[in-house]
Parts: sequence; structure tokens; C-alpha cells
Amino acid sequence: MSIFTTWIKAAFRGRKKSASQVSFTVLFGVFQKILEYNNQILELMAEMGTKLGGAYIFDQQYINSKCHHIADLVYKLIYSLNTMAPKKYLNLYDAFGAINNEIEEELAGRTVIPQAEYTMPYSLITDDFTDVVGAKNANLAEIKNLLGLKAPEGFAITIQAFQAFMEHNRLQPKMDTLNEAWQKEDASKIQLAEEIRRLILEGTVPPLLQKEIHSSLVRLYQGINSEDVLLALRSSAMGEDKEHTFAGQYLSLLNESRGNILQAYKSILASLFSDTVMEYRLQKGLLDYQETMAVACQLMVDAKVSGVLYTLDPRDPDRDVMLINATWGLGAPIVAGEVRADLYTMAREEPYPIKSLDIVRKPEKLVAQKGGGTDIQVVHQDLQTKACLMDEQMKQLAQAGMKIERFFKKPQDIEWAIDQEDNLVILQARSLNIKDQVAKLVCDISSVLDDFPVIFRDRGAIAQEGISTGKVFLVKTEEELDRFPSDAVLVTAYTSPRLGKVIKKASAIITDVGSPTGHMATIAREFRVPTIVDTGVATQLLRPGQIITVDARENVVYEGAIKSLCYYEFAEETFETTYEYRLLQRVLKKIAPLNLLDPSEKNFTPSGCKTLHDITRYVHEKAVEELIGLEYAKISDTAGAGRKLKFNVPLDLILIDIGGGIKGSASVSEVKPQDIISVPMKAFLDGLSVPGAWDTQPMSVDFGSFMSSLTRTFSSSMATPKYVGQNLAVLSKEYVNINLRLGYHFNMIVAYIGDINLRLGYHFNMIVAYIGENSNDNYAYFRFLGGVTDISHRSRRARLLAEILAKSDFRIDVRGDLVIARIKKLALKMMEEKMKILGLLVAFTRQLDVKMNHEQEIERLKNVFQDLKNDHIKHII
Repeated sequence: MSIFTTWIKAAFRGRKKSASQVSFTVLFGVFQKILEYNNQILELMAEMGTKLGGAYIFDQQYINSKCHHIADLVYKLIYSLNTMAPKKYLNLYDAFGAINNEIEEELAGRTVIPQAEYTMPYSLITDDFTDVVGAKNANLAEIKNLLGLKAPEGFAITIQAFQAFMEHNRLQPKMDTLNEAWQKEDASKIQLAEEIRRLILEGTVPPLLQKEIHSSLVRLYQGINSEDVLLALRSSAMGEDKEHTFAGQYLSLLNESRGNILQAYKSILASLFSDTVMEYRLQKGLLDYQETMAVACQLMVDAKVSGVLYTLDPRDPDRDVMLINATWGLGAPIVAGEVRADLYTMAREEPYPIKSLDIVRKPEKLVAQKGGGTDIQVVHQDLQTKACLMDEQMKQLAQAGMKIERFFKKPQDIEWAIDQEDNLVILQARSLNIKDQVAKLVCDISSVLDDFPVIFRDRGAIAQEGISTGKVFLVKTEEELDRFPSDAVLVTAYTSPRLGKVIKKASAIITDVGSPTGHMATIAREFRVPTIVDTGVATQLLRPGQIITVDARENVVYEGAIKSLCYYEFAEETFETTYEYRLLQRVLKKIAPLNLLDPSEKNFTPSGCKTLHDITRYVHEKAVEELIGLEYAKISDTAGAGRKLKFNVPLDLILIDIGGGIKGSASVSEVKPQDIISVPMKAFLDGLSVPGAWDTQPMSVDFGSFMSSLTRTFSSSMATPKYVGQNLAVLSKEYVNINLRLGYHFNMIVAYIGDINLRLGYHFNMIVAYIGENSNDNYAYFRFLGGVTDISHRSRRARLLAEILAKSDFRIDVRGDLVIARIKKLALKMMEEKMKILGLLVAFTRQLDVKMNHEQEIERLKNVFQDLKNDHIKHII
């Protein structure tokens, strides 16, 4: 246990009142503060994420102030949750302390590297660590970790390792002298470069660095025979494969043995000071900046076929094609321009048809030798003039290339291999520098847009800027997410963190409802997927399979694929190399990503919180649970006398107002429906009073079923003696908790508009809801259990309820005759509609288990309910 947690626990031990001693009104006030903090945090995260889009200028002071503000709010969240449930969630302080310490380290200029200081496994590398591992390592790790494409297993030997090597061998003064000589065109510059390369090759790798490299190798080779699989070591210098490619300038070594890794490492460091590299740096004006070198250490890929993929023709972008070069064996000869290779020209859109083939004679191939090194071998006669790639492999390459292009938002130069098991392996990816050529294609964009119909514009809010095209894939159920295809535009009614599992496959996202500060919007920003939320019309106007262009900069959706519009992003200037940009990227990785997607998953715990967003989501979810789970005795024992509702159905309901739920004097003993201000309670009563829903006729129950139901009783301990036997609703302007005893059933309804609990005989039903102006706060919880019949009747009714609620977009959990339904984060009007549906459902299903004599009743009654709903409840768009 940390000192921090020990202190917090001691502080809580000193508190005079436990939650059981605090009034419900006070605890409800704490809950409202949690909602307030939650919304401020989400808004700050959205603001910081938007800054990375390039449309805003910010400095380091901005980053510092926003990080400290968010940290303060998250701390208050944790404290408030532990006020609602003392000592129950103290482990959140540990999670917060660890995350916030890393953020403070970043703000202080000390980049946090997980695990070792000198090496870093690919599994932990993100783009935030480009300054630590170099762009080549960072790009490959993101392709592997975020896009899910196959890449070599490996680790990075970091920039810190390079600095440690240079300091250990006292080479820094030599580097400074060399840079100065090259800038002055000194005659000694060639000799100085040769000398520093020699000193590096003869230098000693520091003992600690040796130890960490060998430890990383042990982890890399777990379960692998090191004699069968050797290593590839590649340069990953600062700036390489980013704003300056340094293509072919640095050394890469293939098929190296473990025993030779230190010498191979020094050889790559020495290539940083070759004559060609120094001249390249001079021409690019880079000699004023100290160059540093990280190294990629990867398991060698035994390639059957290798090559290079350009996702856009760099010579003639207007052709809108991708180019694939391929040869047998390893791809180094292609990259070096030493051999001819097959050329495949393919369309950039699915199904990626082949435009042309140029198959050449390939008499030789480069192969990895057993024991180390490479060798040239003769290609078998039958294969020399045969195409290296099959149609399916070409399509797989095209899909991977376009996925990588969309992620990095630039056309890509990708080195790849197909191993002996026919797996496509991405070896590295860098942006193609074709800005000047692309700029010609977008010079007259306005005339191009005139040719494409606008489906809708200025609907909803932009959550992540960008432009993309693709086929519409309409998602209505969670099961459909499992069938979501790559490159499609995800169109759905509601935002949900569960969409996170397919976001990296989506070319764009459009929703009917949702907030740019919601959890899903944060995930979209993390993966840089163009996203428009809260359009209100997307699922109605967009058809499955329809090809559209999503302009999430101007907030327009067009019919068809507008290629010229997509080229805009290719032609843009980038500021991603500034220190402030990278710092904001790094701290946001500890703030914004959401790992806790599903409360039912095992990792939904304090220890599973890896970011401040995780803690925020966890606290919000648990605060709602705590409010719903408060003993009914506490809720009903709130200050203030209950007043009876005068209603047109025999509800016999007592109302307790905890603030702003009922207008008029509290001294009046009866309340009319028109006196109710509580948003969820009012909506619930509207649904409850739908004509034809409330059946007052007595039901005939067989004695056996009735006696079986008596094994389930409603404990009177759930209410104070004052209200035992009463139907009760506790409400405020935005909240409701309802318990009703109607007929044979018990219903409990809690909503953040009001709080209603319904007891109907031995049928237990609970509804809790909160409904306000901020959609991030809104939720409704419905729980239904029991009846007076046998389990088969009750289970049929449970299935009926589940199907009705699922059709109304509730998330359902059914266990026997227990039905639990939840819905949240919808706009106020839509939440009101859902509460009306719950009211109608309670009225309609009262005593309904008695009628459920066979399975056919489920479908019949579902249709009857749907007719009532369509006739009396207006659907909100």
C-alpha cells in the first residue's frame, strides 16, 4: 500500500459520519458535484485534443495549466466518490498518483519511458515516444499496436542509450568539431568524419546498456530458438522517416546473430556520421541541430517475397493509383535500386482492381543464411518470370497500405515482406514527400465540389477533424460491430465507448446523437478518425453500402468519393515536429485514452485505470451504481413530508421532493400531475397514463403459481416503517427514484429526472433516472423481477420486456425472470421519450405474466405494445 493511500485511509477513519449517517439529500448533492466535475474533465480533454488538429496555437504554459486543472478535477472526483461510499474506492488514489506523477515528469521535461531506460519493447511504444525511439520505431509500433497489422517483434534501443554511449566514450566534443568543420567546408571534414566513425566502432558499450540490451533479447527470444531466428537491426534516427526521410542514408543490418548485436549496434551509430549523411544534413540546414540515433532491434523475417508499396504514385498523383514493387527473397536490393522488380499498379479504392502488371525476369534473390548474414542465390527457372504476388496478396497489401495512409493522413512509402507462412509483415512506413505534386490537384476545389450532391451539412458537432471517403456501414446492434469491415464509414444512432473496438478500422464516424466531449469522441481523436456526432439524421439519410465523403472540417457529408478533397490533407503543412505539439501528445496519452470500455469486463477496476479518462469513466459509472444502490430506507427517510399524487390511474403514489421537483407549497397534501416539474417523473407519468395501457381488470391466478411466487418476498427493511406498503417516488428537478406496488408486481424506477420505485404484489420493478441539459449526465436504469406465476410465465414476460426495451435502444441484461435495462448519454428530449416508454411499459406489463401461457404471446404482445407506443409517444430525432 502506498504512503498516499495510507494517509487517505487515515483521513477517512477520522471522519465523524459514515455514508449511512448522511442524508440522501446530502449524498445526492455529492453525486451532482461528480457530474459537474466529470463534464469539466471531458470538456478539457476535448479542448486539448482539438489543439492537436493544427488550427490553434498553444504554448507550454497552456499545456501546464490544463494538465493541472484536469488533475485537480480528477482528484475531486475520487474524493467525492469516497464520500458517497466511504473507504470503498481508496485504491483510486494509487492509480491517480501513478498517472499524475508521470504527467508531472513529462511537464518537467523528463520523458517517461516505461520499464527500462535504454531499451523499450514495441508493445509499449506509441507516437508519443518518437523523441525517445525515433520515428521509424514509433511508426512501426503504432502500425502493430493500434492498427493490428503484423510487424516484426522487437524493441528499440533508445536515444538515451546513444547519449550514454557517446558520453561514456567521450565523443561529444568530436561531434561538435565535426559539425563545425562541415558547416565551414573545412578541408579536414572528411578526415574528422572518418575518425569519429572509427572511434565509435572501437568504443565500449556502457555496462548498464549492455545489460539492458541482453535482458531485452532474453524477453524477445522467449519460446524461440535463437539459432533459427536471427536479428535485423535498423537505424531510427531523430527526424528520419518524418519531416526528412534520410532514405537509404543510414545503415541497416540483416540476419545478425545475438552474439554480434553490440558490434552491429555500434556500426549503425557510426553511419550517423558518414560523408553522405553529413552532406545531406548540410543541404537541409540541419547541422545546427545535434543528430541522435535510436536503433530498431527486430526478429528477422524469413521472407518469401519482399518489396515496396507506394500508396500514391509520387510521379503522377493525378492517376490516383498505388504502386507495388515485388521480388523473391529479401527486399534490400529493391530499396537500394540494384535489381528490377515486378510492378503492380492498383486502384486506391475497394475492391482494389489491378490496373496494370509488369512482370520482369528475376534471376537472383537475396536470402538469409543460416548462422548469420545474407547471400545471393539463383531463383528456380520456373519462378524467374512468374509473378511474385497472387491476387489475394495484392489485395491484402492494398488494404494494409490504405489503412496506414488513413492513420498517418499522408501517402505512404511502405516496406513489406511475405514470410514462409504467407503472412504479410510490415517492415517500415514513412510518408511520401509529394506535397508539391498534390497541391496542383487541389487548386480548384470549389468547382469540383459542385459536381457532388450534399447529403447534409452543418448538422451536429465535429468531434475529430479530417476528411475521408468510404462505404456506409450502419450499426444498430453490438453484434454488427463484429462484422464491421475495414475502410467503411461507421454510421450509428448513438455514441458508445464500445464502438472503440472498431474505430481503428473505420474511415470516418457519423452518429445521430452524442457529444464531442463524450468517451467515444475521445477515442476517435486518439485514432485520428474524422468524426461528426449528434447529426440527428445520419441513420435516416445514409444507406448501407452508399459511397460518401465525410468532410469533418466544414461539417459536410457528400454523395460519392471526392478524391480532390481528400488530397487537401496531403498538401497541408505540418507542425507535428514542434516541441509543444509532442509534449501535448505525450501528456494526452496519459490523460485521454479510454481503456475501460465495458463495466462488465474484468479490467473495470481501479487497478485497470491507466489514464485520467479511465478514472473519470470509472468514477462516473460507480457513482451512478452507488446512487441506485442506496438502501430504500435512506431514500424514503429524506427530509420533508410525503404528499399524495392525485392521478387518473389507481397508482396510490406518495411523492417526496428533495428539491425543485414539485411546484407550489409543500404544505399542500395532494399533488396534481401538472404540479410536477421533475423532468423524468413527468415523462414517466405521461407514459403511464397512455389510454388503453392500464388494465384494471382482476387476473385469475392458479394456486400453485401463486404459492411458488411467495418464495420471493419484498423485504420491508427496504423502506422506513413510515412508508411500508406505500408506492413511493423521491424526486428533484432532474432526478427520480420510483417504487410502486401495483397489482401483483414490484417495480422500481430510478431516473435522473426523478426517482420512482413501484411495488406490484410480488413483482419487483425499479427505475432510476437522471435527465438534464447535459447529455453526458443523463441515464435511466430499469430493473424488473418476479410475479405471481411460475417461472415459465415469468421468464416469458422477461423476454417480452427485454425485446421491447432492446428495440427502444436500451442495453439489456436478462437472467431468468430478472430484466435489467440501461440507457444513457442521450439528449434531454430523447431521454424524456425513453422515460415515457418505461412508464408505458410498466402500465402495459402489470400482471401480464398471468397471460403468458405460451411462446406465441411474446410476439403478439410485443406488436400490441408497439402500436400503443407509435400512437401515443412521439419519436424524437
